[in-house]
Amino acid sequence: MRYAGKMGFIKTVDRGNGLWEPEVVERTYIGDVIRNTARWQANNESTNDNIVINNQLSILVDPYALENFQYMKYIEWMGSLWNIESVEINYPRVVISIGGVYNGEQN
Repeated sequence: MRYAGKMGFIKTVDRGNGLWEPEVVERTYIGDVIRNTARWQANNESTNDNIVINNQLSILVDPYALENFQYMKYIEWMGSLWNIESVEINYPRVVISIGGVYNGEQN
Protein backbone atom coordinates (compact mmCIF):
# COMPACT_ATOMS: atom_id res chain seq x y z
CA MET A 1 0.00 0.00 0.00
CA ARG A 2 1.33 3.46 -0.87
CA TYR A 3 1.45 6.44 1.50
CA ALA A 4 1.36 10.20 0.84
CA GLY A 5 0.78 12.81 3.51
CA LYS A 6 2.19 15.48 5.76
CA MET A 7 4.60 15.10 8.63
CA GLY A 8 5.09 17.61 11.44
CA PHE A 9 8.48 18.59 12.83
CA ILE A 10 8.46 20.55 16.09
CA LYS A 11 11.52 22.38 17.43
CA THR A 12 11.69 24.62 20.47
CA VAL A 13 13.39 27.83 19.35
CA ASP A 14 14.69 30.88 21.20
CA ARG A 15 12.58 33.95 20.29
CA GLY A 16 14.82 36.24 22.33
CA ASN A 17 14.72 37.55 25.91
CA GLY A 18 14.60 33.99 27.24
CA LEU A 19 11.34 33.21 25.45
CA TRP A 20 11.31 29.70 23.97
CA GLU A 21 8.41 28.65 21.75
CA PRO A 22 7.55 25.66 19.59
CA GLU A 23 8.12 26.08 15.86
CA VAL A 24 6.08 23.72 13.68
CA VAL A 25 7.18 22.82 10.15
CA GLU A 26 4.96 20.57 8.04
CA ARG A 27 6.30 18.81 4.96
CA THR A 28 4.73 16.30 2.57
CA TYR A 29 6.29 12.88 2.01
CA ILE A 30 5.55 9.71 0.06
CA GLY A 31 6.36 6.11 0.83
CA ASP A 32 4.95 2.69 1.60
CA VAL A 33 2.88 1.20 4.41
CA ILE A 34 4.83 -1.81 5.67
CA ARG A 35 2.59 -2.69 8.64
CA ASN A 36 -1.07 -1.74 9.08
CA THR A 37 -2.53 -2.78 12.44
CA ALA A 38 -4.66 -1.23 15.18
CA ARG A 39 -5.62 -2.03 18.75
CA TRP A 40 -8.14 -0.61 21.15
CA GLN A 41 -7.09 0.54 24.58
CA ALA A 42 -9.69 0.44 27.34
CA ASN A 43 -10.36 3.79 28.96
CA ASN A 44 -12.08 3.73 32.36
CA GLU A 45 -12.88 7.45 32.17
CA SER A 46 -14.95 7.21 29.00
CA THR A 47 -17.48 4.97 27.33
CA ASN A 48 -15.37 4.61 24.19
CA ASP A 49 -12.03 2.85 23.99
CA ASN A 50 -9.01 4.70 22.56
CA ILE A 51 -7.65 3.44 19.25
CA VAL A 52 -3.89 2.99 18.96
CA ILE A 53 -2.41 2.49 15.51
CA ASN A 54 0.64 0.20 15.35
CA ASN A 55 1.55 1.04 11.76
CA GLN A 56 4.95 1.33 10.21
CA LEU A 57 5.57 3.56 7.23
CA SER A 58 8.68 3.57 5.06
CA ILE A 59 9.08 7.17 3.89
CA LEU A 60 11.38 8.44 1.15
CA VAL A 61 13.16 11.36 2.83
CA ASP A 62 14.80 14.59 1.75
CA PRO A 63 17.84 16.30 3.33
CA TYR A 64 15.55 18.29 5.68
CA ALA A 65 14.10 15.11 7.21
CA LEU A 66 17.53 13.52 7.61
CA GLU A 67 18.88 16.59 9.40
CA ASN A 68 15.78 16.98 11.59
CA PHE A 69 14.56 13.42 12.22
CA GLN A 70 14.75 13.97 15.99
CA TYR A 71 12.02 16.62 15.68
CA MET A 72 9.46 14.40 13.88
CA LYS A 73 6.36 14.49 16.10
CA TYR A 74 3.29 13.60 14.04
CA ILE A 75 2.19 12.20 10.72
CA GLU A 76 -1.07 12.35 8.82
CA TRP A 77 -2.70 8.97 8.26
CA MET A 78 -6.24 8.30 7.02
CA GLY A 79 -7.34 11.90 7.63
CA SER A 80 -6.06 12.15 11.23
CA LEU A 81 -2.79 13.11 12.88
CA TRP A 82 -0.89 10.38 14.77
CA ASN A 83 2.06 10.43 17.17
CA ILE A 84 5.39 9.28 15.79
CA GLU A 85 6.66 6.73 18.31
CA SER A 86 10.02 5.88 16.72
CA VAL A 87 12.16 6.58 13.67
CA GLU A 88 14.69 4.20 12.11
CA ILE A 89 17.00 5.65 9.47
CA ASN A 90 17.63 3.43 6.42
CA TYR A 91 18.79 6.06 3.91
CA PRO A 92 17.22 7.07 1.53
CA ARG A 93 14.23 6.08 3.66
CA VAL A 94 13.16 6.23 7.27
CA VAL A 95 10.87 3.69 8.89
CA ILE A 96 8.37 5.44 11.14
CA SER A 97 6.31 3.67 13.80
CA ILE A 98 3.12 5.50 14.76
CA GLY A 99 0.91 5.17 17.84
CA GLY A 100 -1.97 7.12 19.35
CA VAL A 101 -3.83 10.17 18.12
CA TYR A 102 -1.74 13.36 18.13
CA ASN A 103 -3.25 16.30 20.03
CA GLY A 104 -0.33 18.72 20.28
CA GLU A 105 0.95 21.77 18.42
CA GLN A 106 0.41 21.95 14.66
CA ASN A 107 0.23 24.44 11.79
